[in-house]
Amino acid sequence: MTVALVGAESTGKSTLSLQLAATLRGRGLRATAVPEVLRAWCGREGREPRPEEHLAIAQEQEAHVQAAALAHDVVIADTTALVVLAYSGIAFPDHPLHRFAVERQRAYGLTLLAGLDLPWVADGLHRDVATRELVDTQLRGLLQQHGIAYRVVYGQGDERQQQALVPVLEALGERRQPPPVRWQGVCEKCSDPDCEHRLFAMLRT
Repeated sequence: MTVALVGAESTGKSTLSLQLAATLRGRGLRATAVPEVLRAWCGREGREPRPEEHLAIAQEQEAHVQAAALAHDVVIADTTALVVLAYSGIAFPDHPLHRFAVERQRAYGLTLLAGLDLPWVADGLHRDVATRELVDTQLRGLLQQHGIAYRVVYGQGDERQQQALVPVLEALGERRQPPPVRWQGVCEKCSDPDCEHRLFAMLRT
């Protein structure tokens, strides 16, 4: 299952994605977190992307998620192409980035939106609290406009992690129904489930 963790800047997505993956691994699942490509790109280039650069960043983000899904039970995506779209400012629904982001977002098994209740921390990219609120509004609008269900995650520290973990476990429970178990009797010293059948067959002969 793929879990989309979306939200504006300074909403704890990166920390939360790592916490969720670690908790799920502790429950015996092959889980991993895919880091945010947009943040790494901005850090490497020392600037925000130009309009024509956003699509390639979004495609790289989703390619990493899809690759991780091939080798894991659960993938926590620290942002998705939809977040790249929200930051791009592109408002045309027929734009390739818009179409790609919405299509990919629909493919996630669960979408979590990180709330704005954490303190703002600047990252040196000339963004501010107003930008954070705008991106949050755009993300909610995109999700609602395209009928993509999502859960909002609030809280500090462990409370925030728990609020995110509950819907993840609920989604996993719906998808990981154990097969029905056929009752088998075994004797005290034997681990062969067919032993009892052979014993009674010999007694009848």
